[in-house]
Amino acid sequence: MAKIVGIGTQSFEAMREKNTFYVDKTAFIKEWWENQDAVTLITRPRRFGKTLNMDMLKCFFSNKYEGRGDLFEGLDIWKEERYHELQGTYPVIFLSFAKIKQNTYEGAIKQIKNELINQYNAFDYIMESNLYNENERAQYKSVCVGMDDAVAQEAINNLSNYLSRYYGKKVIILLDEYDTPMQEAYVNSYWEELVAFTRSLFNSTFKTNPYLERAIMTGITRVSKESIFSDLNNLVVVTTTSNQYETAFGFTEEEVFNALDEQGLSDKKEEVKMWYDGFTFGNKKDIYNPWSIINFLKFKSLKTYWADSSSNGLINNLVQKGSSYIKTMLETLISGKTINVIIDEQIVFSELEYSEDAVWSLMLASGYLKVISAEELNLTRESENEYELALTNREILFMFRKMILRWFSPAKMETNEFVRALMGGDVESMNEYMNDVALKTFSSFDSGKHTSEKKAPENFFHGFVLGLMVDQTKNYIINSNRESGYGRYDIILEPVDKENIKYPGIVIEFKVINPKKENSLEETVAAALKQIEEKNYDEELVKRGVKKENIHHYGFAFKGKEVLIDGR
Repeated sequence: MAKIVGIGTQSFEAMREKNTFYVDKTAFIKEWWENQDAVTLITRPRRFGKTLNMDMLKCFFSNKYEGRGDLFEGLDIWKEERYHELQGTYPVIFLSFAKIKQNTYEGAIKQIKNELINQYNAFDYIMESNLYNENERAQYKSVCVGMDDAVAQEAINNLSNYLSRYYGKKVIILLDEYDTPMQEAYVNSYWEELVAFTRSLFNSTFKTNPYLERAIMTGITRVSKESIFSDLNNLVVVTTTSNQYETAFGFTEEEVFNALDEQGLSDKKEEVKMWYDGFTFGNKKDIYNPWSIINFLKFKSLKTYWADSSSNGLINNLVQKGSSYIKTMLETLISGKTINVIIDEQIVFSELEYSEDAVWSLMLASGYLKVISAEELNLTRESENEYELALTNREILFMFRKMILRWFSPAKMETNEFVRALMGGDVESMNEYMNDVALKTFSSFDSGKHTSEKKAPENFFHGFVLGLMVDQTKNYIINSNRESGYGRYDIILEPVDKENIKYPGIVIEFKVINPKKENSLEETVAAALKQIEEKNYDEELVKRGVKKENIHHYGFAFKGKEVLIDGR
């Protein structure tokens, strides 16, 4: 009989007691324990089972779960007799930063301190012991609302001391979603302040803590060592490209197909694979997104479950305001091709606005891109490789399509009217509507002080091409030469239905005015049209079956927010 599929449950204990759907990941316990690493950081995309696995570790190791071997009966870890004796034998401190999403530094620190207070409250019974003197009891009570930063930064170290003495064993520390506050700090411009606080907290907790047995942290990104881990030379980092713990997070294809069989959905395997497969961890391919799989098992409908579970605001902002290079690379990805870029898995948030490579690194860590192949470029710096990347799966493709269409939502009516005029050859209306679109959306593509007057219009029309690509996929195959820079950028719209005159072949040449060569937009647009003729851009369309008389030529000339279009 198929088990009930619950959505959003992150309690291992609850899932086991209710006997709801669960994919056995307890082999992770053995793998982690036998690696003997003092402090481990594991990065995986959001909603890939990190919190559930951390809760599983808590249930296995924490002495609060002593005698609860029943939770693990029938699972992989319980097949190992020697692990029966290990279960429920350690004091465990389990912290989560998942909910620390504040707009201000003060708000973030307050929430971090609240998490520390909760830990102290959970163990306050130990202070009844005569093991501690009055100074220590006073110190314990000092972890409270209104404590200063220094007290907070030493709080877990001190709690480890108290617990170790009380139980006669060193502690295991679990920290889930360690980087959530860091991402919020970057978005809301208090990065440097939070880094300084966090560096001291982590040093005290994980480096200079003699009462620590083992620790494990999870997150989405590997924040650069120089930022918050500069003192942690005992840290083992496991990213999505590492070979350790390859199948501990996410579902393997075998696990997914078994679940589909159990739920009576065996005939959906091919569709599910197309939508939700594609993640690669280490050398293990065909890893599936668990959040989407669980939702599909529950609702039996193919939707963008994972992509819709977050605003994806940071990625959206970085791509929208990013350079024309980033947009052309995204064009390549959306068209189903791959890109080759340099990846440094140590995310330096302060570089995201300036480093295009950092953007791809973040997208890879976040699960939007998958590794096709990798070639190490610099043996002296193992983190820096050239990677061949692609969009992870259909769900991610649809996510980007929705994201790009939202860019033009302030001018939705004007954009639609422009496309109609484009296909109908109405140049006068094209000019009217395109200038309206530019006026309403141009600034959203301008990254402000980092964008020159030359680059701002270029960023806009590259974004516009992306908009065409995702809005007209049913009617057109869109190809572009994508040469960015101070000059041309031509695209060709090949109609899917070559016989339908409603959808003509379209050749577009974009040019940003060059004051050294042209005195007006009229001269620039004339140069664009001349280039289409001289380079015979029609040839490709004719070869593909489009009639010569059903091909439209358009030149687009840009100067700031001004756009001039002409055609023939």
